Amino acid sequence: MNYFSYLCTQKTTQRIGMKLILLTCPEFFVEEDKILTTLFEEGLDILHLRKPNSEPVYCERLLSLMPEEYRRRIVVHDHFYLRDEFGLLGIHLSKRHPEAPSSYNGPITRTCYDLQSVPQQKPLCEYILLRNIFDSISESENKASFTRDELRDAARQGIIDHKVIAEGGVALDNIEQVRELGFGGVAIRGDLWGHFDVHSQRDYKDLIAHFRKLRKAASH
Repeated sequence: MNYFSYLCTQKTTQRIGMKLILLTCPEFFVEEDKILTTLFEEGLDILHLRKPNSEPVYCERLLSLMPEEYRRRIVVHDHFYLRDEFGLLGIHLSKRHPEAPSSYNGPITRTCYDLQSVPQQKPLCEYILLRNIFDSISESENKASFTRDELRDAARQGIIDHKVIAEGGVALDNIEQVRELGFGGVAIRGDLWGHFDVHSQRDYKDLIAHFRKLRKAASH
């Protein structure tokens, strides 16, 4: 049983709340491996390793510094060979990398940018990241792509369900809205990394404290 299957079984059996997924900060920074490891220890379900335009050697270094037990819960957005080399959970497809390598037969997740593509992609993926649900926190040019009514209609039609994860502007103060819309989880980036200055800060207690709030909100 891979971790995706295990997670779904646990959620069903224990009736726990939504999946909590974190996207990495786009930049590499000092002690990033320690922070990510601590977040797993604090209850992070899945990490998406997303480092656009990165050199693969830096991704390799970051992964090599992380415990093997947590590598199995990482989905990679770039340099797909890392999945097999480090025993990662799966690969993620998006506009940058829309197709899996022809030889690949492992788990896949995908970003969808409109509701029409979700029913087509859901059967092919472990889950879908649907963006942008809210105005982006870290990318001001990315505004919400859907109205609340459109999302409610999609939930009524079964387009939004446990296999669809809300991404884009998701934060502590709107997680309850995401739950009410029927999403299976939340993908967090700006709301967490905004509590830590990767260029100058070394003390990450505020980031961990905020993560605990996110974990609690998603688990209810």
